[in-house]
Amino acid sequence: MISPKLPVGERVKYFRRKNGNRTQAAVAGLCGITERYLQQIEAGQKVPSADVLARLAAELGVPMAALLGDDTAEESAVLVTAAPEVARALMGYGPPRSTPPAPPAQLRERVERAWQSWQSSKNRFTEAARLLPALISDVEHAVRTYRRGSDAQARREVLRVAADMYGLLRSYCRRAGRLDLSLMVADRAIRAAEDVDDPLRIAAAQWNLGHVLLSHSEPGAVEEAKEIAVQAVEQLRQVPATRETKAVEGALELVAVVSDARRRHWWDARHRLEERAAPLAEKVGEGNAQRTVFGPTNVRMHAMTIEMLAGAAAEGLRVADKIDASGLPSLERQFTFGLELARCHALRREDAAVLVHLLDLEEMAPEDLGRSPLARDMILDLQKRVRPTLRRQVTGLAERLQIL
Repeated sequence: MISPKLPVGERVKYFRRKNGNRTQAAVAGLCGITERYLQQIEAGQKVPSADVLARLAAELGVPMAALLGDDTAEESAVLVTAAPEVARALMGYGPPRSTPPAPPAQLRERVERAWQSWQSSKNRFTEAARLLPALISDVEHAVRTYRRGSDAQARREVLRVAADMYGLLRSYCRRAGRLDLSLMVADRAIRAAEDVDDPLRIAAAQWNLGHVLLSHSEPGAVEEAKEIAVQAVEQLRQVPATRETKAVEGALELVAVVSDARRRHWWDARHRLEERAAPLAEKVGEGNAQRTVFGPTNVRMHAMTIEMLAGAAAEGLRVADKIDASGLPSLERQFTFGLELARCHALRREDAAVLVHLLDLEEMAPEDLGRSPLARDMILDLQKRVRPTLRRQVTGLAERLQIL
């Protein structure tokens, strides 16, 4: 493990050798600096600017915090905040098998209400913890009952309801730090959609699975996310095209885009975004097909995401200036955009702007902010370096989020 006391230059040298053992000339050229300048940085004779440090971090495949001495930020721990009752319900603690199942129409209404809360409420984790346990038990009980019955139409509708519910659970479990449960419910969504032979829901379920794999730190899982998305696109193209199928196809393309960006294939990510996702977005317009929030705004957000992951903060902010996220039907997507905007400012050490965006996010979605490892890292970094005039606000934010 790298020593926490190593200076910045030694850290740059350590990660340059660890991640590919590349020459100083190669890394310097890709970062747009001279080999001599990199030699001076590694020798401790020069202190890199925030912009150069961001480019070095991006090229070496590590967060800036890893070069600044905060090793805990290299792989942030995800807070586990899933309600125990949700996990218990998913493990089969439901009503007795002899209990009459709820009608499919009633279950559909409850799932729609749960989705509405999840995509719009600033207290969505609290509300999900209240709604989901009983909903999981009742939907799974209905699936078991109708699967044995003779009402084929009711069975198909209950399976569709189940697939939609598992899509919500994928998002909840992932955001609550239970990637194991998130993977499990993503798989259940695929099985339910396949049982009802619904191509659109099968594709949406594969989109969900792709997002779970993107949440893993292992490169292999991130690469698998793209493979699943590309395969799902090919399968979806075999069915008659509708606005919904094209929107879900576009959402799958965005999974592949993020996979490329996460693996530092910047050209591939930008090319796929411009040549595949953007034309589909222009064709279908803004929407929320299968809760994917796919449309032109989401595509532009992903353009900013690519630049943020690449460490090109200035370009990311330039792209962000053209985005209005306020009309999106998903609070989660709005929150992610605001968080990545704050991250771009953090890469440039623009502490006042970082604080403003974090305070806005606290007002928008306090429960999301408290659960975000990236937000926690940015707040801890601010505490270390922020100027005295802003320290009180940063400390107050950290205390409210129980980071201190």
